[in-house]
Amino acid sequence: MLLKLVPQDTNIPFVNFRKIAYVFSVLMIVASIGLFFTKELNFGIDFKGGFLIEAHLDKTADLAHIRGLTGDLDLGDVSIQTFGADNQILIRIEEHETMSLNEVVNLVQSTLEAGVDDNIVFQRTESVGSVVSGELIQSGIMSVGLAIGAVLFYIWIRFEWQFGLGAVIALVHDIILTIGMFALTQLEFNLSIIAAILTIVGYSLNDTVVVYDRIRENLRKYRKKEMPELINFSLNETLARTVMTSVTTLIALASLYFLGGEAIRGFTAAMIWGIFVGTYSSVFIASPVLLWFEIRREEEEEMTKDGKEIIPEQFR
Repeated sequence: MLLKLVPQDTNIPFVNFRKIAYVFSVLMIVASIGLFFTKELNFGIDFKGGFLIEAHLDKTADLAHIRGLTGDLDLGDVSIQTFGADNQILIRIEEHETMSLNEVVNLVQSTLEAGVDDNIVFQRTESVGSVVSGELIQSGIMSVGLAIGAVLFYIWIRFEWQFGLGAVIALVHDIILTIGMFALTQLEFNLSIIAAILTIVGYSLNDTVVVYDRIRENLRKYRKKEMPELINFSLNETLARTVMTSVTTLIALASLYFLGGEAIRGFTAAMIWGIFVGTYSSVFIASPVLLWFEIRREEEEEMTKDGKEIIPEQFR
């Protein structure tokens, strides 16, 4: 490897810091749950219900100007963003009990035609009702729950149930902290954030599986090593890969966050946070919690004095 972000041979006693990490994580989880119930999430129109307008302009959209015009209409929460091209805009308006979809669309269209572009075309208008929003919330919760269940089953059959439980504990930790981050920052929580959470589940799982694979290999290789020593050894062996993967992913996500536009800003913010907590949990949560369980070791075979297996004569 030409580029090395960490030395090849590290000997960091990660497991020794597990109690500090547990306390830190418990405090973060309690704070996240507290923020969720006190500040609540800033649900987007996907979950609250409202009106959706997709419009096409002849020129590049001046979002600040359009926000100013629609903000004066007293329509409540209005979200405007570009998507696909600079002259394509998506307008989301909070649901109104006293105004129908057509009334809102006519009001917005006449305002934008007068103040922005005579040739503005409304390509799509939709109304998302509260019933649909409730169903979307249930579907979002169900999709995250099914993802966690699938992870437990996959890790269980690939490793042992102790590994599956460790991975699920780390994933639940990551999801709660991500929801807490959205409650704290009040970034809009919409369907794209559900997609981001599912992506975080996949990323965190991938990181955890790499470490678990190495732990399992070393369980067979070094059968006389104590578990804390073996987990530390495995984490240090995979540390270069973990850091390199996280840093390169963060570089790509940072570019998307600053240059990708408003449409994907919430998604990339969730992903950036997820990379940090996913990497942290795979090192300080998923691996050390294996010490809580009795990991089964294979039957001892002929070994050398340092615990390594002797390679059979025919394979030398």
